Amino acid sequence: MKPTINLLAPLTIAASLLFTSCDQKETVSPAGATATSSQDAVAAYTLANWMGSVDATLSLAQLSIPGTHDSGARFESISGTAKCQNLTIGEQLNAGVRFLDVRCRHIDNSFTIHHGAVYQNLNFSDVRAACLEFLRANPTECIIMSIKEEHTPSNNTRTFEQTLNAFLQENPDKWYVGESVPTLGQVRGKIVLLRRYAATTPKGVDATNWADNTSFEINTSAAQLKVQDQYKVSDNNAKWTAMNTLLTEAKASTNNRLILNYASGYKPGLFGIPSITTVSNNINPRLTTFFTAQGKGRFGIIPMDFAEASRNSLIVKTNF
Repeated sequence: MKPTINLLAPLTIAASLLFTSCDQKETVSPAGATATSSQDAVAAYTLANWMGSVDATLSLAQLSIPGTHDSGARFESISGTAKCQNLTIGEQLNAGVRFLDVRCRHIDNSFTIHHGAVYQNLNFSDVRAACLEFLRANPTECIIMSIKEEHTPSNNTRTFEQTLNAFLQENPDKWYVGESVPTLGQVRGKIVLLRRYAATTPKGVDATNWADNTSFEINTSAAQLKVQDQYKVSDNNAKWTAMNTLLTEAKASTNNRLILNYASGYKPGLFGIPSITTVSNNINPRLTTFFTAQGKGRFGIIPMDFAEASRNSLIVKTNF
């Protein structure tokens, strides 16, 4: 159920934002101009089914995965303050995205999708439906979904965890809720839960100890993560340095640590009003340049603002 939203004055909305981030059907050939036996074994793929050409025995931590930050955030009252994506969830998936950052407000024992205070005209049931439709059409793929509580809970008789469990129980065969980072073969056709909310019962890859506005590690007995999420960006050069450092580390890595390297962020402005595009218009072209120059390699998950097929394709090609 969509809640009734009180319209606030534009500056009030901007100040209250809590920042704690065309289907593509063309065939893409694996990277490299010279045919090799390994390339011959990899069928041509589209951005909608590229995981079908990846070795099923590989861990998700061994891949380069395009992602979106604040995946449902497509609406805002003031330009540059809340919108993070141009593509719908379904369009993102068809354009190669395999990591979704889903921010849920807990209201009326259900979830609506928010970016800070701004309702995104989308509910969790809509996000789930788009994912399941995509996986039905592309059963070789999987989707990693980070779920985080956003904004102020309202009118609930159960916890955030209990509400999500109710959603999961509707189609449990479509969710991977194991605590370890799986291989691709274990999760084809499924949504992999990355949990950014507190839970009384272990469920999903545990990322609850998420540090604020920095680079950090999360190590549990079941999984290891390394994250760069420096989202308050006063200096784009410093942001890119942090990203480039982790990209280099990911390429050299030989362990099963899941790396999340956020390209997203905002520049704080007058009265604390954020500017998302000041960061994305600078960082996204740097990503394009970086991946244009890369051959095969593992670079981790790269959640972006304003993800698009052309940049996603460059990231995907480094898997082959």
